[in-house]
Amino acid sequence: MAKKLTKNEETHEIDEVEEDEEEEIEDWEDWRADGDEEGEEEEGSESDLTCLFCDSKYSSCDELFEHCRSTHRFDFHGVKKALSLDFYGCFKLINYVRSQVAENRCWSCGLTCQSEQNLRNHLHETFSFKDSMLLWDDDKYLKPFIPEDSLLYSFGEDDEGEEDYSSLDKEELMRDMKDLEGICIDDENAIETFALEASTSNENGMKEVAFASNGYLKMADPAEKAIVGNDAKGHIGLSDRRPKDKHLRVSFAKVVAKEIKNVNENYFGAYSSFGIHREMLSDKVRMDAYSQAILRNPSLLNDAVVLDVGCGTGILSLFAAQAGASRVIAVEASDKMAAVATQIAKDNSLLWSPSPKEGNNQRNGVIKVVQGMVEELDKSVEIQPHSVDVLLSEWMGYCLLYETMLSSVLFARDQWLKPGGAILPDTATIFVAGFGRGGTSIPFWENVCGFNMSCVGKELVEDAAQIPIVDVVDGRDIVTKSVVLQTFDLATMKPDEVDFTANIELEPKFDGPAGTDLKSKTTRCYGVVLWFETGFTRRFCKEMPTVLSTSPFTPKTHWSQTIFTFREPIAMASTEFKADRSAAVGSDACPAVKVHMRVSIARSAQHRSIDISLETSGLGPHGRKRSWPVQIFNLC
Repeated sequence: MAKKLTKNEETHEIDEVEEDEEEEIEDWEDWRADGDEEGEEEEGSESDLTCLFCDSKYSSCDELFEHCRSTHRFDFHGVKKALSLDFYGCFKLINYVRSQVAENRCWSCGLTCQSEQNLRNHLHETFSFKDSMLLWDDDKYLKPFIPEDSLLYSFGEDDEGEEDYSSLDKEELMRDMKDLEGICIDDENAIETFALEASTSNENGMKEVAFASNGYLKMADPAEKAIVGNDAKGHIGLSDRRPKDKHLRVSFAKVVAKEIKNVNENYFGAYSSFGIHREMLSDKVRMDAYSQAILRNPSLLNDAVVLDVGCGTGILSLFAAQAGASRVIAVEASDKMAAVATQIAKDNSLLWSPSPKEGNNQRNGVIKVVQGMVEELDKSVEIQPHSVDVLLSEWMGYCLLYETMLSSVLFARDQWLKPGGAILPDTATIFVAGFGRGGTSIPFWENVCGFNMSCVGKELVEDAAQIPIVDVVDGRDIVTKSVVLQTFDLATMKPDEVDFTANIELEPKFDGPAGTDLKSKTTRCYGVVLWFETGFTRRFCKEMPTVLSTSPFTPKTHWSQTIFTFREPIAMASTEFKADRSAAVGSDACPAVKVHMRVSIARSAQHRSIDISLETSGLGPHGRKRSWPVQIFNLC
């Protein structure tokens, strides 16, 4: 009886499968018929593959990529081979290049040009494929930049013997990728609406953050990113039923959301170390600037509602309460530090409590500590939009913008600060200057206990040309005049102005008494150093304005300075130097009288990191110019 029943069940299941297959075939016939009609409409339009950099069209990928290589210096196959890119890597690369070209930005070095023609003139060969990969190794580039981009499902068909994507149905793959266009993976909140709750536990701390920030976020295997069903053959992206589209959306969104959450958890977790807070609290320059701005401007803080973004131990909130604030909302994303800040406020009788003390009509204190991100503040505490009088934050990172916390401060400003409310600090300025030999490690290694170890110093300088260094630079080692790279007005700037490109000009600086003969005096510039100042100006601090400076000419801070080393030093001299016209500009025989630089700083594809690109050229005394290869750094 049981066996017979089983057989009947199997027969019934087979009939159902056959019916489903018949329906599916009918659906496909209709779909293909539609495609045929579209094909008839487009008959005669064989060249449907559009160049990545111009409007030229081609009928094959080989022709298109050869055009890109010979005309625009973009070697697709060379990049693919050098980085061993799989299908997903190539897919990201194409979308990344298209997105950059649309903004007149160089795909390789990140420099923004004034026009399409200027961009085409600027395009150059890539000197380090791995440096460039930092820019596009992000799953947001799995979303087609141009809807129905034929190149996205054609670039693999000319490669013989490719394992996976040669077997994919192009039309089906295109349809699945088109479904992804509705996903905004830049926005974490949008991601969470697509993604199911993802596990974000991570015990690797900052080590994983540093690893991820070197351009290779270890996400799930490509197959895991595009799971759309239980296809036993393992084909990825083959979806012909609507329910599977949801799985496709969720799997992509979950991966990205999980990585952002991991980085955030590691970032905020790192600030659970008391050592970091001791270092910041021991920074006299930092503490003096904030205490003066808060405590010596009574008209600003007295009876004010204050929001402290990223409060840490709560020191700024304590200052605000001491200055007479009526309410202080201290926001801290780290679980541990939020608890610590609460205890500190309580121990100093400044913690707000929901009811007055017994026998006293006055409440305990004014500080309310909220654990969480400021972007989600209204979920944790009752607060009306635009109800804050003063916005406080010590958001600055290395090179000012590392950690990208400024974006959160600007969000808080736009969401919670009253019109005309104060933001402290209210200005920030990045400075740049060239440094000399003393700013490198070369002098140390030339004499170690009487032994010459200069080979180590030379190797370290070569390595430094690829990785930014955070260290203290002695003001005596600065060999050019200092110039302003960028200034931010935190009260009015837009969030997207955090990313910028600026042109600067460095001139040599020679210390010495007036009348010093400069005809034979030269110096060598080994790179540039960046530092910042934040201002608490009279706009809000009317009684006592102040400045927090991280300059190499002022007392050192825990921010130090950020050093970017050239691949080779540039000799510099005054215009009075008698130069050899036949020698290369920047050499000892023909020093540069000025160094022109185009500097770009932008938030990296790796969450909370920044990318810095340097385009450097030297101007000789006779008007000759020499340019050096673009350098790209990732501060992570």
